[in-house]
Amino acid sequence: MIISYGRQNIDNSDIKFVAKSLKSKLITQGPLVRKFENSLKKKLKCKYATVVNNGSSALLLVGKILNWKKGDLIAVPPITFLSSVNVIEHCNAKPIFIDINMNDYCMDPDKLELELKRDSKKKIKAAIITDYGGQPAQWLKFYYLKRKYNIILINDNCHALGSSIKNDVGYASKYADFVTLSFHPVKAITTGEGGAIITKKINFDKKAKILRSHGIIRDEKKYWSYKMENLGFNFRLPDINCALGISQLKKLNKFVLRRKKIANIYNNFFFEKKKFQIPKKIEGNQNSYHLYPLLVNFKKIKKKKDKLINEFLSYKIKLQVHYIPVNSQPYYKKKYGLNKTKFKNSFELYRNQISIPIYYGLSSSQIKYFLKICRRLFKMK
Repeated sequence: MIISYGRQNIDNSDIKFVAKSLKSKLITQGPLVRKFENSLKKKLKCKYATVVNNGSSALLLVGKILNWKKGDLIAVPPITFLSSVNVIEHCNAKPIFIDINMNDYCMDPDKLELELKRDSKKKIKAAIITDYGGQPAQWLKFYYLKRKYNIILINDNCHALGSSIKNDVGYASKYADFVTLSFHPVKAITTGEGGAIITKKINFDKKAKILRSHGIIRDEKKYWSYKMENLGFNFRLPDINCALGISQLKKLNKFVLRRKKIANIYNNFFFEKKKFQIPKKIEGNQNSYHLYPLLVNFKKIKKKKDKLINEFLSYKIKLQVHYIPVNSQPYYKKKYGLNKTKFKNSFELYRNQISIPIYYGLSSSQIKYFLKICRRLFKMK
């Protein structure tokens, strides 16, 4: 079996709960949708939650709720998944790329402020900030910028379910206007595919729930009657998926604890600072380690990244890279151009980063095997 960088963990309790949901009268738009939303609210100490079919849909709905349009600028880091930027384009707004810092690999708030100061016409409407790999960004600084420049903050929290700031697992909705989650199989918990929108405002939540189902508003007196005031789409998450989410969420703490233990093993193993840079421990932050981004000095080990990845694959270990900077993709490069000197940190991370195996079901014997191959390929003592 190939050892990947991430994988879901499904046990008998998950299977039994999903099987039970299949016997329900409603397997979509039923009671488990609200139950999952309530479970998320309780776990994340937030006021409102709307579950949707994936994390990309969650971000797109946020753009629709905020009525992003042509001429609006939305700040976003280059080091993120494509959908974080694609949704801006789908709303006809324009992404403005802000470089990361090399401490947490998240958007740099100081560089965001420089852009906000230049924005004399106040076209920067919002910032989408990814808590990269499970490491919370500098949210106190971003919250300061929100109040000073009157911008909307969106926490792309798809990597960071189970992370905390000062032991507060509800930090995301504390500082951001919107929080988006993903329940893809490689994330902390899974619903197969799935996502959620977390917010503090009831009007945002109501609109999210309407837009996720074609924009339909049901007549409370006549069950068959409805109206549509805003253009929505089918972004619903079925009860079957919600059943899996409810079961998985109960095990979130256990899943994250295991990831932290694996990360600690790696921290102690990759100690050669001339060859490697491990994720930094930031005071007050608890990293949930969706990813373990290892930075490798490829000059020092005298190998190219492509060669190293293929060598690991020959030993049935499938590494990954998170991410190719979005602004270097042909679509964005052609449309907006690219000045790499403005994004030195993003490209440095891309050149040096590999994501190594970290997930709940990764066994001790698999970890030992992986580290044995690391010693061989990195020529470690």
